[in-house]
Amino acid sequence: MTTDCVIVSQRYPPEKGGNASRIHDTAVNLDDGFDVTVLAPSLCYPPGNFERTWKRKQTERDKGVVVHRLWTWQPQRENPSLLRRLPYYLIFAVHAALWLVMNFRQYDVVMTSTPPITTGFPGLVAAAIGNPWVIDVRDLWIENSIALGYITADSPLVKAGRTFQRLALRSADRITVTTETLGDAVADTYGRDLRDRIRVIPNGVDTDRFSSVSTAEENGSRIVYTGNIGSAQALEPCIRAMQHVSSDDAVLQLVGDGDEVSRLKGVVERLDLEDRVEFVGLVDRKRIPEILDSATVGLAPIKDSPELDYAIPTKLYEYMACSLPVVVTGRGEIKRFATDTDAGVHTEPDPESIAAAIDTLLENPDQRVAMGRDGHRVVSEEYDRQAIAGRLGEVFRTVTTSEQQELYTAPSTDDD
Repeated sequence: MTTDCVIVSQRYPPEKGGNASRIHDTAVNLDDGFDVTVLAPSLCYPPGNFERTWKRKQTERDKGVVVHRLWTWQPQRENPSLLRRLPYYLIFAVHAALWLVMNFRQYDVVMTSTPPITTGFPGLVAAAIGNPWVIDVRDLWIENSIALGYITADSPLVKAGRTFQRLALRSADRITVTTETLGDAVADTYGRDLRDRIRVIPNGVDTDRFSSVSTAEENGSRIVYTGNIGSAQALEPCIRAMQHVSSDDAVLQLVGDGDEVSRLKGVVERLDLEDRVEFVGLVDRKRIPEILDSATVGLAPIKDSPELDYAIPTKLYEYMACSLPVVVTGRGEIKRFATDTDAGVHTEPDPESIAAAIDTLLENPDQRVAMGRDGHRVVSEEYDRQAIAGRLGEVFRTVTTSEQQELYTAPSTDDD
């Protein structure tokens, strides 16, 4: 028997970022027992990289997955203000909710991915009409926005957002999180009784696409960062570290786009580091394995913030799958992961410490090779995306089976 699943996500490839790749790899790797439909907005992220469209819906197929692009407002400026972001989030949420209502006979289970928390609205609608609902929580969006200075903790918007998020979490049948620490944070923030509904589905990597064909000795002194160039990443210290890296031919390549690009380009210009820091910009995701395979060291810098201690970015698994040794910053899960696997070097998020870690790896090719091999082994054994998608599939089966059992065992109201 086939289970029809709808995934609601604010981002989906060719848009960039860890969540877009997570949702894509999850959708295409669910086993043959699932027919998957993805609801995503018109292409928008990063803002300004896609042409604006006015089509109500566009449908495409992606490796067996049906993707419906539902119209929403598309900000065009880099780092749009909150007022410009809200229509992007809210219109899509309403549009997705309407699709779920109009097509309620076409699916058995709904998963909504947050952030943003507005994707909870179509989930609430699906639950209201009797469909099992799974919330995929990748971070605590409100708390992170406060920590990064986007909103203030006592604002009416924050109070309303927390109330809405609490309602959504309590209405969902299951809550999936990427790490145990994030699961604890969800329960601590929104109610310890949610713990029984929480399941850990970690980030991972498609090891068939991400693999190494070269060795670390062949790659010179290329340090690479791939992914979102935003406020949660400690990228300015990495840029400043290039003033202190000993190797004369070392170059830091930033592959991706995001809200911080213009500001960081200004930092590079002021420090006269144009010959040591390269902004590659957005590239086709198919090129990422090739870029990683030709690099020497990968960077996964997370800001040292207690609100981010749950984070392990997707890029870390991709680096490791390509046998690339990594330098990481941040606390909590990413520090523990790098230390436990011997695949990376954890350091403090200051320029001198980052430079010292990079120098250590550049000067020790045997260490790089050993770390790369260990990283590849770990992700192949524990974080292959197909296996992780299988774990999510079991969550879907559990909630749909529970729903069917409740229907079959509901007390009869007929008079005999």
